[in-house]
Amino acid sequence: MKVYESEKIKNVAFLGHSNSGKTTLADAIIYASGETDRIGKTAEGTAILDFDAEEKKRGCSVSTSVYALETEGQKINLIDAPGLFDFAGCISEALTAADCAVITVSGKSGITVGAKQCFEKARAAGRAAAFFIGKLDSSHAHFYRVISSLVGLYGAVICPVVVPYIEDDAVKCYVNLVENEAYTFDGVKPIKHRMPVSKDVDSMRDMLLEAIASADEALMEKYFDGQEFTREEMIKGLREGVASGDICPVYCGVQQTGEGVSFLIDGILNIMPSAAVNTAESESSAIVFKTIADPFVGKLSYFKVLGGEIKGDMRLKNNRTGEEERIAKVMILKAGKQEDAEKIPFGDIGCVSKLSATVTGDTLSVSGKVEVKAVDFPKPTLKAAIYPIKKGDEEKISAGLMRICEEDPSFEVYTDKETHEQIIVTLGEQHTDVVLSKLKSKFGCEARLQEPKIAYRETIKKSVKAQGRHKKQSGGHGQFGDVWIEFEPCESDDLVFEEKVFGGAVPKNFFPAVEKGLRDSAQSGVLAGFKMVGIKATLYDGSYHPVDSSEMAFKTAASLAFKEGVSNANPVLLEPIYTLNVSVPDEMLGDVIGDINKRRGRIIGMEPGENKLQKVTAEVPIAEMSDFSTAMRAISQGTATFTTEFARYEEVPAAIMQKVIEKVKSE
Repeated sequence: MKVYESEKIKNVAFLGHSNSGKTTLADAIIYASGETDRIGKTAEGTAILDFDAEEKKRGCSVSTSVYALETEGQKINLIDAPGLFDFAGCISEALTAADCAVITVSGKSGITVGAKQCFEKARAAGRAAAFFIGKLDSSHAHFYRVISSLVGLYGAVICPVVVPYIEDDAVKCYVNLVENEAYTFDGVKPIKHRMPVSKDVDSMRDMLLEAIASADEALMEKYFDGQEFTREEMIKGLREGVASGDICPVYCGVQQTGEGVSFLIDGILNIMPSAAVNTAESESSAIVFKTIADPFVGKLSYFKVLGGEIKGDMRLKNNRTGEEERIAKVMILKAGKQEDAEKIPFGDIGCVSKLSATVTGDTLSVSGKVEVKAVDFPKPTLKAAIYPIKKGDEEKISAGLMRICEEDPSFEVYTDKETHEQIIVTLGEQHTDVVLSKLKSKFGCEARLQEPKIAYRETIKKSVKAQGRHKKQSGGHGQFGDVWIEFEPCESDDLVFEEKVFGGAVPKNFFPAVEKGLRDSAQSGVLAGFKMVGIKATLYDGSYHPVDSSEMAFKTAASLAFKEGVSNANPVLLEPIYTLNVSVPDEMLGDVIGDINKRRGRIIGMEPGENKLQKVTAEVPIAEMSDFSTAMRAISQGTATFTTEFARYEEVPAAIMQKVIEKVKSE
């Protein structure tokens, strides 16, 4: 493939709700360009852009893919992102690489939550956006209802460019409103058709003309004078309106047959912004927007060039680490295949293998000082503890999880220091399932999941005095230690030790041993073995033997006093309480509050947020939050977001405390 200037490069993200047809649309564009002999089907595992084994198995996209093609003297990088909410991190990858986005909407399903979120994310990222209303061959499809919904949501920015002429509930032809001509299709090939008469078509063209007129003062005057725009004027007005964000063009068709796809290609080439829309950096630099970590193929880094050019045998510095990376050779992407390239110029997309310390989101440059906005990946919220099914696979699982982290910034893994469990954090159940599947297929190890253990605490509620006496005689020197200790509640995250011994009842040199015995004992409470906090222990009396007393004896005596005293001091369990912040659409507020209340949560505040959202602040026991992510997805259809942050420990209600103790003992 030849090298193109940035003005001739179009980086287009294909976004949309799951099953809206975006991957098939991208496949249809590849077919229309002449690079394949048929349009692939995601459900059958034949879609070009769904090349990963997981995608073929599941019949849907689970990762971002890129396909570079040449058509009509320009280069288009098709960037296909999954529509499932569990892989929302891929939308961040796609928008980092893209300069514009095409959002697919099913003419049958209409405007969905996923489509809304994709459009809003594209706008927030400053990317020009277009809609493609597809699946119009369905008897339940209704193009004009979808257009009406789009206008109701986004107003005058919605600008139809191609509309169907419908008769007897069937699409008879498509009208290109720019040319004011009708077409039928032989596959992807448009054939001119008699221009139909339709009020719907006329009203759509009026919307187009008004939008174009508003983009340019000269065109506005011409419009009000009743003069017809030339095709060149219409293309110019559309291009300027799209670039400014004042126009969002709408196309339509049938992805699986290719109907209408040629009009979308024409719009991408002539209306949507090129890679030159961005200002080039002063030096050769690139941002890595996706990583594939494969144990057989090796590490592959997808990048977009921010300035200059990237070619083989270059040495660039990682802005985050300061380390130098050698670019062995550069390649262009053809979905699951790569082709060697002479160089990747400014604005273009390429890939490089075997970068040692570079991960997704890193920037590479000559100086190591080019700073760009960090990629905004969604924070995962669904936690699970992971265990090997086969004994001895612990290291393989840990290594595999770290490799998956390299390629997926929306996935986290860590070891809980208190429960000693390895915890994975994902965006949802399907995301989790893909992680487990990758562990098996790529890294040869199987794992099982369970709810993470809760790091409870134990404390006491009343003051007691207890004796610990350790005496043992077994030939030669014996062991003797005797202490009296008062235990009382206090405000502390640890054990507080004091001594008030009078008259040398316990020699000072044994005080550290007593404290050590108490602190060791406090690591495992008397109820369920959890760490004890909020205890003040005062050594106030005891006795010793001039020959048999030792540090070990007094340490043991202190442990005996601890067990005796704490058991009689009304011990209770404490549970971690987290501050929960939820942003949710107003109409779903009641359901969210109801769910929080069911989890023993306390609402502590509500306030209106941006985009007609309500912000709810609550305090909830973390023990009740294991499936909160799944519940919010179900309640809000994926529109709610939330964060949690540790606040403090509180006493567990008596009925629940007994269940926790019984569960821990049974385990």
